[in-house]
Amino acid sequence: MWNFLPPRSALLLVLLASAAMARGRDVNVRSAYIFGRHDEGVDRLYVTPDAATILRFQQPCDAAGTKMLGWEGRFEPVGCTGKSVVVVPLVRIEPEDRFLLVVRLADGTEVPFTLSGATRKEGEWPDQQVNVFLAPDTREELKDQLKTAREMRDGLMDDVRRFYREDTPDHALAKLLAAGASKQTPFKLLKKRVIKSEGEETTVRIYKGKAKAAVLFTVTNHDPSKPWNLLEARLVTIRPGENPEPYVFGDKKPFALRADRDEIAPGESGNVAVVVDRSAFTTENGNAELILEIYRKDGWRQAYVVLDERLTRQ
Repeated sequence: MWNFLPPRSALLLVLLASAAMARGRDVNVRSAYIFGRHDEGVDRLYVTPDAATILRFQQPCDAAGTKMLGWEGRFEPVGCTGKSVVVVPLVRIEPEDRFLLVVRLADGTEVPFTLSGATRKEGEWPDQQVNVFLAPDTREELKDQLKTAREMRDGLMDDVRRFYREDTPDHALAKLLAAGASKQTPFKLLKKRVIKSEGEETTVRIYKGKAKAAVLFTVTNHDPSKPWNLLEARLVTIRPGENPEPYVFGDKKPFALRADRDEIAPGESGNVAVVVDRSAFTTENGNAELILEIYRKDGWRQAYVVLDERLTRQ
């Protein structure tokens, strides 16, 4: 069926990458402000065996006075070094579980925390670093609050700018593909391949069109408990004959991306669609091949596709 394709300079190549890391990993860092008497309220931490949780205080902690109840067999011994307390689960903690952690600081202050299993709900993602401020009325603490508020504002502004920047015809086409409405687009399916790996199955569909190409990734999440999330997609140039393993450092090219959901729950499938304009293949030295990569949230490259400019011809 595919004999018309040249043997070496095939229009595309789909491979699963096993050890390439994405730049700019997602790290969940937040600040916890504890007001008034510290025994009047208990801050909650959400933990997972996939990552350590670090508590950062403004003063050193007392290792002898820092304890957790019922940790045996489920956590490593609580670490207390300098101003940091480290919590490392050994097994998955259920959302309904509760473990009491009491941190004693150098001045004798005891700060209690309740540890629970992380979930996919908003606000219950795993805590990787928590900066703890007691009675935040000092200049340093107020500055941190102001910094957090400004970061939230800047994040909202970035979302607004991205919304207007992504309101293009190519994004509309990508949205149709992600919604499973490929027949409403000008694209023709060229090739389909299924990639199976531990925890996921990825179906890759390559489309050709007039002056544009498209790729649709359908990810089925077989993990029994963890959702699948897209961290980022990259489209970069690749030199002729260059090996795309394990990572490609080419010039970045623009593309349009749409997904049909924010995350893929265990046992479910979701789509990520990318549309590439013919102009993306143009370089100072003529037309170049491009490599399209998608990375899941833990930083590992899920799959990549090598695209040729001929995909944009009809």
